[in-house]
Amino acid sequence: MAPSFDNETSLFNFVVRDGNGVKGIVDLRISKVPQAYIQPPAEQINKKNASKCEIPPIDLSKLDGPDHDEEVNQIVRAAETLGFFQVVNHGREAVYRREVSPSPLVKYGTSFVPEKEKALEWKDYISMAYTNDDEALQQWPVECRDVALQYLKTSHEMVRKLLEALLGNLGAELDDSKIDAFIGKKMVNMNFYPTCPNPELTIGVGRHSDMGTLTILLQDGIGGLFVKIPQDVNMEKKGEWVEIPPIPGALVINIGDMLQIWSNGRYKSAEHRVRTTSTKSRVSIPIFTSPQPTQKIAPLPQVVEKDGVARYKEFLFSDYMNKAKNLLSKNP
Repeated sequence: MAPSFDNETSLFNFVVRDGNGVKGIVDLRISKVPQAYIQPPAEQINKKNASKCEIPPIDLSKLDGPDHDEEVNQIVRAAETLGFFQVVNHGREAVYRREVSPSPLVKYGTSFVPEKEKALEWKDYISMAYTNDDEALQQWPVECRDVALQYLKTSHEMVRKLLEALLGNLGAELDDSKIDAFIGKKMVNMNFYPTCPNPELTIGVGRHSDMGTLTILLQDGIGGLFVKIPQDVNMEKKGEWVEIPPIPGALVINIGDMLQIWSNGRYKSAEHRVRTTSTKSRVSIPIFTSPQPTQKIAPLPQVVEKDGVARYKEFLFSDYMNKAKNLLSKNP
């Protein structure tokens, strides 16, 4: 007999404790979203009123040629305004492969902190922290470890080039001795957003900014990623949400909180969220790069000297993560 999703305890046990996730709900062919997944009106995404961000992708191959300076300027402009941009000719395959979707044999999580959230997110995910190749091959799920590890390793040089451009614009150099201070910790997620009978009432991921340095996102062709245009930038539609449409072969790059702090607020870590859909399931695969937990974080001295003031106090990255997680669990 199917569980009663009108009962919160029954739903929690089915989705979280028993590991069925949102996919398990959808497989039961429900006709309406359970109450626990209905978001407050202010958090629901009205796709009809949303516009698309039509900024052309940046050609990373030009960083190695005579147009290097112009491409760096494009990266910097994107980081200083929306905080999101797409890149092509990045030297790695950016094609979603269906065989790496979550399966019944893969252990996954669901929502963000389902034990504490007032309204759940319509999402299942796998999260894989990277320490070294051997541990990844031993501990990551066998169904996806090889392609996930390849995706992570081949993205490293692209991340380095982006950081060199962004930090160089701030007057800082990036060498091998410093790179771990910026991206010493890496994580690969595989996010699965099943079809939803009432997408207008739910969210795949609620509004948030990424805590780390840079995020690299491979999304399929379904779409649904929305970004809030910051209020303090020279762009139209300030404060409004715009969709980042999928571009075949492109990767989405977004600035994280740490890069905003290192830049003393010049680069923008924008709020973003994900909409669900009633027609097709959506998959996205982000790589999150961040400092090690023991890293001290503060605006770069070169930027503070130029600005005349440090807009952020120094802190440990581990303290920041703990505070951010507590806030997110209290304010879904």
